[in-house]
Amino acid sequence: MKVLIRMSAGLLLAASLAGCSLLPEARPVDVYRLPASGLSAVSSPALASALRVARPQTSQALDSNRIAVVPQGDLLSSYQGVRWSSPAPALLRDHLLDALQREGRWRAVVSDESHLYADWLLEGDLREFQVEYLEGGPQARILIDLHLADAASQRVRASRRFAISQPLAGEQAAAAVSAFGLAADVLARQVSAWLAEQSAAAEVSR
Repeated sequence: MKVLIRMSAGLLLAASLAGCSLLPEARPVDVYRLPASGLSAVSSPALASALRVARPQTSQALDSNRIAVVPQGDLLSSYQGVRWSSPAPALLRDHLLDALQREGRWRAVVSDESHLYADWLLEGDLREFQVEYLEGGPQARILIDLHLADAASQRVRASRRFAISQPLAGEQAAAAVSAFGLAADVLARQVSAWLAEQSAAAEVSR
Protein backbone atom coordinates (compact mmCIF):
# COMPACT_ATOMS: atom_id res chain seq x y z
CA MET A 1 0.00 0.00 0.00
CA LYS A 2 2.84 2.36 0.94
CA VAL A 3 4.53 1.59 -2.37
CA LEU A 4 1.37 2.54 -4.29
CA ILE A 5 1.05 5.79 -2.34
CA ARG A 6 4.67 6.70 -3.09
CA MET A 7 4.22 5.89 -6.80
CA SER A 8 1.06 8.03 -6.96
CA ALA A 9 2.80 10.93 -5.27
CA GLY A 10 5.72 10.62 -7.67
CA LEU A 11 3.40 10.65 -10.69
CA LEU A 12 1.56 13.73 -9.39
CA LEU A 13 4.86 15.54 -8.82
CA ALA A 14 6.10 14.67 -12.32
CA ALA A 15 2.83 15.88 -13.84
CA SER A 16 3.01 19.17 -11.97
CA LEU A 17 6.63 19.76 -13.05
CA ALA A 18 5.75 19.01 -16.66
CA GLY A 19 3.44 22.00 -16.68
CA CYS A 20 6.10 24.50 -15.59
CA SER A 21 9.76 25.18 -16.16
CA LEU A 22 12.46 26.29 -13.78
CA LEU A 23 14.30 27.97 -16.69
CA PRO A 24 13.05 31.16 -18.37
CA GLU A 25 11.63 30.67 -21.85
CA ALA A 26 14.04 31.72 -24.59
CA ARG A 27 12.87 34.69 -26.62
CA PRO A 28 12.44 33.99 -30.34
CA VAL A 29 15.35 35.27 -32.42
CA ASP A 30 15.09 36.44 -36.03
CA VAL A 31 18.15 35.45 -38.07
CA TYR A 32 19.15 37.67 -41.01
CA ARG A 33 21.48 37.03 -43.92
CA LEU A 34 23.41 39.85 -45.53
CA PRO A 35 21.51 40.55 -48.79
CA ALA A 36 23.06 38.97 -51.87
CA SER A 37 25.31 41.11 -54.05
CA GLY A 38 23.62 43.12 -56.78
CA LEU A 39 26.77 43.37 -58.90
CA SER A 40 26.69 41.95 -62.43
CA ALA A 41 29.32 40.75 -64.90
CA VAL A 42 31.76 43.33 -66.26
CA SER A 43 32.61 43.71 -69.92
CA SER A 44 36.33 44.26 -69.37
CA PRO A 45 38.75 41.40 -70.19
CA ALA A 46 39.24 38.85 -67.44
CA LEU A 47 42.47 38.92 -65.45
CA ALA A 48 44.77 35.93 -65.79
CA SER A 49 45.21 35.69 -62.01
CA ALA A 50 43.26 33.92 -59.29
CA LEU A 51 42.33 35.69 -56.05
CA ARG A 52 41.83 34.30 -52.54
CA VAL A 53 39.56 36.34 -50.25
CA ALA A 54 40.31 35.88 -46.55
CA ARG A 55 38.06 36.43 -43.56
CA PRO A 56 39.06 39.83 -42.16
CA GLN A 57 40.40 40.17 -38.65
CA THR A 58 38.33 42.20 -36.21
CA SER A 59 37.70 42.97 -32.56
CA GLN A 60 35.98 40.54 -30.22
CA ALA A 61 32.93 42.82 -30.12
CA LEU A 62 32.42 42.69 -33.90
CA ASP A 63 33.36 39.02 -34.30
CA SER A 64 29.81 38.11 -33.35
CA ASN A 65 26.37 37.27 -34.75
CA ARG A 66 24.89 40.31 -33.05
CA ILE A 67 23.93 43.32 -35.18
CA ALA A 68 26.04 46.00 -33.54
CA VAL A 69 24.67 49.48 -32.78
CA VAL A 70 26.42 52.59 -31.48
CA PRO A 71 23.52 54.69 -30.12
CA GLN A 72 25.76 57.42 -28.74
CA GLY A 73 29.40 58.19 -28.03
CA ASP A 74 31.47 55.05 -27.50
CA LEU A 75 28.60 52.90 -26.24
CA LEU A 76 28.40 49.65 -28.21
CA SER A 77 25.06 47.84 -28.08
CA SER A 78 23.05 45.56 -30.38
CA TYR A 79 19.54 44.97 -31.70
CA GLN A 80 17.53 42.75 -29.39
CA GLY A 81 15.94 39.55 -30.68
CA VAL A 82 17.85 39.48 -33.97
CA ARG A 83 21.10 37.93 -35.14
CA TRP A 84 23.24 37.68 -38.26
CA SER A 85 23.40 34.22 -39.81
CA SER A 86 27.22 34.30 -39.36
CA PRO A 87 29.69 36.56 -37.56
CA ALA A 88 30.19 39.91 -39.31
CA PRO A 89 33.69 39.16 -40.74
CA ALA A 90 32.44 35.97 -42.41
CA LEU A 91 29.36 37.77 -43.79
CA LEU A 92 31.51 40.49 -45.35
CA ARG A 93 34.03 38.02 -46.78
CA ASP A 94 31.28 35.96 -48.38
CA HIS A 95 29.64 39.09 -49.82
CA LEU A 96 32.91 40.26 -51.40
CA LEU A 97 33.55 36.73 -52.67
CA ASP A 98 30.11 36.56 -54.27
CA ALA A 99 30.40 40.04 -55.80
CA LEU A 100 33.83 39.37 -57.33
CA GLN A 101 32.68 36.02 -58.68
CA ARG A 102 29.61 37.63 -60.25
CA GLU A 103 31.73 40.24 -61.99
CA GLY A 104 33.90 37.61 -63.61
CA ARG A 105 36.92 39.88 -63.82
CA TRP A 106 39.25 37.27 -62.29
CA ARG A 107 40.17 33.86 -63.66
CA ALA A 108 39.02 32.47 -60.34
CA VAL A 109 37.97 33.81 -56.91
CA VAL A 110 38.17 31.43 -53.94
CA SER A 111 37.67 31.60 -50.19
CA ASP A 112 40.40 31.20 -47.59
CA GLU A 113 38.55 28.05 -46.54
CA SER A 114 39.50 26.50 -49.89
CA HIS A 115 42.82 24.72 -50.48
CA LEU A 116 42.93 25.72 -54.15
CA TYR A 117 45.91 27.73 -55.39
CA ALA A 118 45.56 31.48 -55.94
CA ASP A 119 48.01 34.10 -57.21
CA TRP A 120 46.82 36.89 -54.96
CA LEU A 121 45.58 37.10 -51.39
CA LEU A 122 43.15 39.73 -50.10
CA GLU A 123 43.27 40.17 -46.33
CA GLY A 124 41.93 42.87 -44.08
CA ASP A 125 41.13 44.36 -40.70
CA LEU A 126 37.45 45.13 -40.10
CA ARG A 127 37.28 48.25 -37.92
CA GLU A 128 33.56 49.01 -38.07
CA PHE A 129 30.47 47.02 -39.02
CA GLN A 130 27.71 48.69 -37.08
CA VAL A 131 24.78 51.07 -37.09
CA GLU A 132 25.70 54.52 -35.78
CA TYR A 133 23.23 57.21 -34.73
CA LEU A 134 24.55 60.46 -36.18
CA GLU A 135 23.00 63.92 -36.57
CA GLY A 136 21.44 62.95 -39.90
CA GLY A 137 19.94 59.76 -38.49
CA PRO A 138 21.09 56.13 -38.19
CA GLN A 139 23.63 54.87 -40.73
CA ALA A 140 25.17 51.49 -41.49
CA ARG A 141 28.94 51.91 -41.25
CA ILE A 142 31.62 49.67 -42.75
CA LEU A 143 35.26 50.58 -42.19
CA ILE A 144 37.90 48.12 -43.34
CA ASP A 145 41.62 48.18 -44.11
CA LEU A 146 42.42 45.83 -46.99
CA HIS A 147 45.80 44.43 -48.05
CA LEU A 148 46.60 42.79 -51.39
CA ALA A 149 49.53 40.41 -51.18
CA ASP A 150 51.37 38.04 -53.47
CA ALA A 151 50.19 34.61 -52.30
CA ALA A 152 53.54 32.93 -52.98
CA SER A 153 55.87 35.46 -51.32
CA GLN A 154 53.33 36.90 -48.83
CA ARG A 155 54.64 40.36 -49.75
CA VAL A 156 52.02 43.11 -49.55
CA ARG A 157 51.65 44.95 -52.83
CA ALA A 158 49.05 47.53 -51.83
CA SER A 159 46.88 48.59 -48.90
CA ARG A 160 43.86 50.84 -48.72
CA ARG A 161 41.20 51.91 -46.22
CA PHE A 162 37.56 51.79 -47.31
CA ALA A 163 34.88 53.71 -45.40
CA ILE A 164 31.23 53.28 -46.40
CA SER A 165 28.12 54.86 -44.85
CA GLN A 166 24.55 54.04 -45.85
CA PRO A 167 21.51 55.76 -44.26
CA LEU A 168 18.78 53.54 -42.81
CA ALA A 169 15.22 53.85 -44.10
CA GLY A 170 13.94 53.25 -40.56
CA GLU A 171 15.07 52.26 -37.08
CA GLN A 172 14.05 48.60 -37.21
CA ALA A 173 16.53 45.77 -37.61
CA ALA A 174 15.20 44.95 -41.10
CA ALA A 175 16.10 48.49 -42.22
CA ALA A 176 19.59 48.02 -40.83
CA VAL A 177 20.03 44.76 -42.74
CA SER A 178 18.95 46.40 -46.01
CA ALA A 179 21.34 49.30 -45.42
CA PHE A 180 24.22 46.92 -44.73
CA GLY A 181 23.46 45.13 -48.00
CA LEU A 182 23.64 48.39 -49.95
CA ALA A 183 26.81 49.47 -48.13
CA ALA A 184 28.45 46.10 -48.82
CA ASP A 185 27.70 46.47 -52.54
CA VAL A 186 29.24 49.95 -52.61
CA LEU A 187 32.29 48.49 -50.87
CA ALA A 188 32.45 45.60 -53.35
CA ARG A 189 32.45 47.98 -56.34
CA GLN A 190 35.24 50.07 -54.88
CA VAL A 191 37.28 47.03 -53.90
CA SER A 192 36.81 45.44 -57.32
CA ALA A 193 38.07 48.54 -59.14
CA TRP A 194 41.04 48.87 -56.79
CA LEU A 195 41.98 45.20 -57.12
CA ALA A 196 41.73 45.28 -60.90
CA GLU A 197 44.04 48.29 -61.02
CA GLN A 198 46.60 46.77 -58.68
CA SER A 199 46.65 43.28 -60.15
CA ALA A 200 46.78 44.52 -63.75
CA ALA A 201 49.76 46.73 -62.94
CA ALA A 202 51.47 43.83 -61.18
CA GLU A 203 51.00 41.48 -64.14
CA VAL A 204 52.49 44.06 -66.50
CA SER A 205 55.55 44.46 -64.26
CA ARG A 206 56.16 40.72 -63.97
